Formats: sequence, structure tokens, C-alpha cells
Amino acid sequence: MVIKNVALETVCGVTSKLPQTTLPEIAFAGKSNVGKSSLINALMNRKSLARTSSQPGKTQTINYYNINGELYFVDLPGYGYAKVSKTEKEKWGRMVERYLHASKMLKAVFLLIDIRHEPSENDKNMYDWIVGNGYDPIIIATKLDKINRSQKEKCLKTIRTKLNLKPDHLLIAFSAQTKQGREELYETIDEILKDHD
Repeated sequence: MVIKNVALETVCGVTSKLPQTTLPEIAFAGKSNVGKSSLINALMNRKSLARTSSQPGKTQTINYYNINGELYFVDLPGYGYAKVSKTEKEKWGRMVERYLHASKMLKAVFLLIDIRHEPSENDKNMYDWIVGNGYDPIIIATKLDKINRSQKEKCLKTIRTKLNLKPDHLLIAFSAQTKQGREELYETIDEILKDHD
């Protein structure tokens, strides 16, 4: 996959009507500080189109990035951030749920998990919930550059075990810093698009 053109096309808040797009969509879900914006920027080859922040919980909207006029990357609000009120969290939750149910063009959900930590209760719930909605999530273990190479397999095994991953569910280790894992993600996206065609 070669990304030439990227544009932030639509931003949906809690009350916005979701667009009915005609292109395949790939959604990105994950905890507030898991590096979702960094991953999306790395995939798009842009420094800061998806806004990264030292303050987790910044993405409070559903953002649609048009990629090459061929597909959308859909950035979902981060979950599980402690400093946000319960009502806010519930609003985001409903927003994500509405998106997963309403999108007719959603082809895959990428679920991001921080490779350094065991998946949280929220991560597990999100995984089960995506599976329950009929999708096979692709798990991306982010922040690979933050651990020693020797720890990688052990950390990936922990994620597999704790999430109770189905054997055929993809797990890709990724670093936004070194771009390790990016080619594998491009290949995965190509496969998704091929299935769509």
C-alpha cells in the first residue's frame, strides 16, 4: 500500500449524524494513551494530521481520514481514561457502539494494546465486544520500541492469553518511533481491500 493523499474529511461529535460513506472503512480503537494518533500518523506518513497529545483522552470525536480516495481510517474515541467523568465515558461508549452498528462499510477493526502492560479490563471488554459484533479484530501491540527485544515474545504471549485471542486473530507488534510493523500493517490493509473488491 502506498499512501499518496490523505485528508481529514469528517469529524463527528456525540450528537452528529454519522456519514454513510461509499468506501471501505478501517476503524482504530484503543485506550486513551495507547498511541492511536501516532499509529495513524505513521501509517499516513504524516507528522501530525491525527492530533497526538500528552493529555490522554483528547480524541472525543470520530474522525474520518480519506486515504487515496480509496478507503477511510476511522479514529474512534479512546476509552478508559480516568480523568473523564462517567457521563462523558458513557457518551463516548455509546458513540463507538453507534458507529460499529451503523457503519455499512466497516471492513476491519484494529484494536490497539500497549505491549508493556497486561490488557486491562476495558481492553478485554472491547475485544469481546468487537468479536460479539461479528468482527475479527486485528490486535496491534503498540510502543514496541519501549521494551527490550528479548521481552517481545513474552509480552505478545501475555496479550494473547489475557485477551483469550482466537488462534486466527492477527497480532502485530508496532512502533511509531521506528516504524517497525508498518509494512505488515500495510499488507494487512491490502488484504482487507482485496477482500472488499
